[in-house]
Amino acid sequence: MFITIACGALSGFHALISSGTTPKMIAKESHVRMVGYGGMLMESFVAISALIAACVIDQGLYYAMNSPAGATGGTAESAAEFVGTLGFTISPDALTQAAASVQEPSLVSRTGGAPTLALGISSIFTDAFGGGLAAFWYHFAIMFEALFILTAVDAGTRVGRFMLQDTIGNVWPRFGDTSWRPAAWLASAVVVGAWGYMLYVGVTDPLGGINQLFPLFGISNQLLAAIALCLCVTLMLKHGKAKWVWVPGIPLVWDLVTTMTASYQKVFSDNPSIGYFAQADRYREARDAGEVLAPAADAGQMDQIVTNSTVNGVLQLTFALLVIVVVANAAVVWVRAVRAGSLPTTEVPHTPSEIVAPSDFFRHGGGEGGGAGVGGVAAPDRERAVTAQAAGGVVRRAWEGLRWYVRAATGEDRWDDHVARCVREGREPMTRREFERHRADQREHAGAAGRCC
Repeated sequence: MFITIACGALSGFHALISSGTTPKMIAKESHVRMVGYGGMLMESFVAISALIAACVIDQGLYYAMNSPAGATGGTAESAAEFVGTLGFTISPDALTQAAASVQEPSLVSRTGGAPTLALGISSIFTDAFGGGLAAFWYHFAIMFEALFILTAVDAGTRVGRFMLQDTIGNVWPRFGDTSWRPAAWLASAVVVGAWGYMLYVGVTDPLGGINQLFPLFGISNQLLAAIALCLCVTLMLKHGKAKWVWVPGIPLVWDLVTTMTASYQKVFSDNPSIGYFAQADRYREARDAGEVLAPAADAGQMDQIVTNSTVNGVLQLTFALLVIVVVANAAVVWVRAVRAGSLPTTEVPHTPSEIVAPSDFFRHGGGEGGGAGVGGVAAPDRERAVTAQAAGGVVRRAWEGLRWYVRAATGEDRWDDHVARCVREGREPMTRREFERHRADQREHAGAAGRCC
């Protein structure tokens, strides 16, 4: 339960993305809260939508969709019998009709979560808007999920490529140059191959990708969160702010205790339903004895479970050891920082931003008009005037905010920044044509040198 909740509330993947790709959305420091916190809230809405979608689906249909094919048998008849053993009822005809309603050949053992969310959203939208558009809403939700996942994979691949180049660059400096294309291509291929293999394992594993990969994903995500919290503690101690170190320190201790305990159990537990290596041993012994254990259907799937469980166990052990190394090294820095009061950092000095941009949805301007327009008016009339003025101010700020976002998205604000900068520096600005040509030339010749990944 902790891992399930914390993957949203305390996510190591999001810590990597917020330090690797999110800065590209931020023009100035005051945007951090809006982009970071706002993005977290938007993703929480997606999670709530997924929970609602799962709740509106018939329970029998839900388990028929999310159980592996080795358990359901892969057909509507066998799936209905399997669901009955779980204490729920659904007929083969109901399974067939549910698949036909969204124009799918079958919904049995459509594991992974995406079809379940799509079916739930389809049911909600069909009931709300009618029109017999269940298949449209189902495939629309599938498209939404695909785009959502692809953007997450894209960001993760970029950060993974950058980290891989940075790591190998400690031994081979040329490889750490992100503008060197052979290194960039090779690092990208390695990262894509790694997550592609895990995706293949999750789709084809007889035990189901959720059962095999979700514990590994959840624990590794929280171990990344522990590294991020270690960084926060280190920065605070280096800056001499020891009295506030408890803010990231308490979550760090809790995170380490729970995730390290879970890692130990997944690696060293002798219960095959918990430990990866115990699970591999159980299926290996059965295979050597000529037995086939459910949900495996043949000896080939038995071998697949043995291989996947062993790989997962090795990965889990490796992740835990790496985090222990990071925390141990950080602890040395903490001791030095506490003894010295503070330590020098490599952060650049604070520079006030000259970019004019709202830090929220709306621009917060000064109180134009003040109270001059309502002076000398009776109290009720003055209250109505103040209310009308405030309402007008909200509409005006909303319009200004919308206008700013549109101009920022289209690049129009770059011209305004150029003119304002030239005025401050007392020099003649370029013409608009010259400015756009200059920007086009910069984009054409900058290449990859201006990007971190």
